[in-house]
Amino acid sequence: MPTQLNYDTSLANNTSLALVVEAGQAAQLQELQPEEQQYVQQQVKQEAKLVALNRFSHFLYILVAPEAKTDALRHEALRQAGHSLLRQLKTDKVERITLLDKTNDGASLYIAEGLYLSNYQFQKYKTKDAKPSPLQTITIADEHVNGQTVQELANVLEAVYTARDLVNEPNSHQTATQLSEAFIGLSEQAGFKIDVLDLLKIQSLKMGGLVAVNQGSEEPATFNIMEWKPENARNSKPYILVGKGVVYDTGGLSLKPTPQSMDYMKSDMAGSAVVAGVLYAAAKNKLPLHIIGLVPATDNRPGPSAVAPGDVITMYNGLTVEVLNTDAEGRLILADALSFAKKYDPELVLDFATLTGSAMRAVGKEGLVVMGTAGEDVMAGLKKAGDEVHERTVEFPLWDEYKKQLESDIADLKNLGGADAGHITAGKFLEAFTSYPWVHFDIAGTAYLHSEDSYRGKLATGSGVRLVYNYLSALAR
Repeated sequence: MPTQLNYDTSLANNTSLALVVEAGQAAQLQELQPEEQQYVQQQVKQEAKLVALNRFSHFLYILVAPEAKTDALRHEALRQAGHSLLRQLKTDKVERITLLDKTNDGASLYIAEGLYLSNYQFQKYKTKDAKPSPLQTITIADEHVNGQTVQELANVLEAVYTARDLVNEPNSHQTATQLSEAFIGLSEQAGFKIDVLDLLKIQSLKMGGLVAVNQGSEEPATFNIMEWKPENARNSKPYILVGKGVVYDTGGLSLKPTPQSMDYMKSDMAGSAVVAGVLYAAAKNKLPLHIIGLVPATDNRPGPSAVAPGDVITMYNGLTVEVLNTDAEGRLILADALSFAKKYDPELVLDFATLTGSAMRAVGKEGLVVMGTAGEDVMAGLKKAGDEVHERTVEFPLWDEYKKQLESDIADLKNLGGADAGHITAGKFLEAFTSYPWVHFDIAGTAYLHSEDSYRGKLATGSGVRLVYNYLSALAR
């Protein structure tokens, strides 16, 4: 069961309570007994940020609101404080916690966000030694926060859980067909539409990139078209989200090394999880926007019929590509989906992919690499949305000079650039298949972590879901 996030201003007796306070408020809280006030004041003077009081029937926690240079950084510090609070709640085996913000600044929303995301677990395949978190319910009790805001946040955070679950699922239990089945289940839960194209249909559409990557696999590819189109949609042209759905990537005949590489390649479909997560949140929250999600899905295997380095393939839009490295497969399936997006005459197309190690080396796990043709206003809006949820974007150029690296002697393009700026040449390759405002997100550094990082946790993070939902909801407003 996912964590429950509720809104209820009535404070039940004997319920564990966390008060968010400014440092100067710590000695003036009416909720404290005199001896408790003295103890809390002493702890705060010693710069304690979290003080726990055991009242035997329940716990009372005092959270000192952090200071920061900007509102966005303060909100992130509050999420981090939520992560710290969860560690204490686990120690105290607290099942239900109520948050009450005494600063009147909406702090409890960000504390709840950090708490909720920190409480995620993926223990589906543990048959012993599973240690489920005791925390089941988070309640926000602030009168200056409305219930609709809390419910919207709850749906977005549930979407992040959904994206994490999809990415954490091993390929033994998630082929391209099973990924499509998971999308169908999400569509039924949230209320968006989905159409799954099978391999025969993909071949008839001449999606040469997706067909080529799928050639070495015994499992058929799928092409998933998800759509949320409410009657009150405020956009006449759809916003389109495209996600890389490589459910497992061996590198094909250009085989990957195993340690810290192929062994984690179940996560190579994290871009598709962003798309599904955003559609889920948009539908659950009835966002008044027309949104379409496109996910080409396959694994990449070195089977007998696998595409080989040096082969030439014809893409959906008719361009020919010389495949010089079969491990540069994500851009091949994305290119077909980006070409397919043109038929919708989109307002804006955003694509998401764990595409290159170069992006990870450029900014590490701290930011999402972006580049595109959508213009300064869109890029600024995405940056603002990312800063607000601390999923920060770093924009890289798509200068025409990079195009020279993709020139092929025998085809229109080759799928691999030179040794430098690999994330940019990958983006430049994708640009050739766009003819509309477009932004590419390379989430290779942020989608899957090998060690715990506060509320992002360990393994799948759901990176991108909150950013994109935040951006789209701002457009809807």
